[in-house]
Amino acid sequence: MAEAADLRGVSQLLSDLYDRPQWVTELLEFCTEEAIAFARAQIAAGADIIGVGDAVGSQVSPRMYRQFALPYEQRIFKAIRAAGAVGRLHVCGNTSRIVADMATSGAQIVDLDWMVDWSQAVQTLAGRGVAACGNFDPVKVMLQGTSAEVRQAVLRCVAAGGATSFINAGCEIPDGTPAENLLAQYRALCEAH
Repeated sequence: MAEAADLRGVSQLLSDLYDRPQWVTELLEFCTEEAIAFARAQIAAGADIIGVGDAVGSQVSPRMYRQFALPYEQRIFKAIRAAGAVGRLHVCGNTSRIVADMATSGAQIVDLDWMVDWSQAVQTLAGRGVAACGNFDPVKVMLQGTSAEVRQAVLRCVAAGGATSFINAGCEIPDGTPAENLLAQYRALCEAH
């Protein structure tokens, strides 16, 4: 869906979901084939992990996510696995309502943005054999926080995340993030393990 939104614009794609759902399905078929080809090219070039971002997935209802995003994500991740790589799914925003669905995408790692209840999501994913990645606030904690706040956020995630989780900001680290905060994250991770 993210690629379709890039091509159509988010607002237009969301309108298309209601006005022209069959046409959206055709567009998603095209985008899925392109995503699979791109993933295979990355793997052939030596990539071990393929990240798939589907940010628009948090902007639609769970029913629409299951209809217009999940089946296409499943095909992409099936192709990634078949080509010998690990798949990682990132859907920006509050995905609390679709975490269980994301666990069925075929991704082996699922990113959780900072507004998702980390402990609950980790339990949902671990019960399905999927590793969680996240999930402190990249702006409030990493960009604007102190080193002590970064350390506290990392250790909170480690405590709730268990052995199968990756600890990181819930989304992209903003440009201008202080180097001391990046080092604080690294040091807290070392301290925890």
